[in-house]
Amino acid sequence: MGFFDKFKKKEIKMNVFDTINKSDWLQVFSYCLGKMMVIQNNASEYVVKNQNWNVDFSKGIIAFGNDEYPVQFIGSESNVSNTWNWGWNNINKFKDAILVLANETLVNGFECNLDALKLAQFELDEIYNGHHLSIVACGLSKDNYFYYRGPHDKGAVLMAVGNVPKEVFSPINLQEFVNLTMQCIHQFTVDHKIFVEALLEWNKTSYTWKNDVLIAHFNQDLYITFEKVDEFYRIIEINTNKL
Repeated sequence: MGFFDKFKKKEIKMNVFDTINKSDWLQVFSYCLGKMMVIQNNASEYVVKNQNWNVDFSKGIIAFGNDEYPVQFIGSESNVSNTWNWGWNNINKFKDAILVLANETLVNGFECNLDALKLAQFELDEIYNGHHLSIVACGLSKDNYFYYRGPHDKGAVLMAVGNVPKEVFSPINLQEFVNLTMQCIHQFTVDHKIFVEALLEWNKTSYTWKNDVLIAHFNQDLYITFEKVDEFYRIIEINTNKL
């Protein structure tokens, strides 16, 4: 029996995170990416709005224009040493109150045996950078955040923003799902199957499998055909035509 056969004509009701290899960065990143892209896009529209930003870590507050929100310090990028430093390492001696997410990320790193979350400092590259690490930190969190990258002269601080309007976490429709999926699979290296299933689960969109085709039940069914390449799955066709 092939991998997809066991899902044939069965509606999937499971936690996608339980099905992935949690010590594999690609799989964890693929799991987190979709929902975080939706959240980031919504946050740009409903919170950031191209406004000036200002952060006060002593008060645990970030402001966009005149609106203030509680902030968590995720970590920092250094242009001088080309390194990432996790907030839980706390070289800035911040109060524990703004390091809750960073410390949660460290716990997730040990529970998943994921080195990128356990090493206090390491070199930045195309895979491990502030954006990608923040996507995973926020994507694995039990709380709802979007992240914000605040550049400065010597690098950037990565922050998680909480207590934001509920619209930031609102679901997407079929066309938005297709657009986002195509954007992400072209822009990032991901396991397409994990990406799609995780995003549908977060979006609360039910789906079924028929052989190697996932059928997502939006207001109109969406058919996504996969093939396995080496150790991960990729989309070879996506459309609304019936099989």
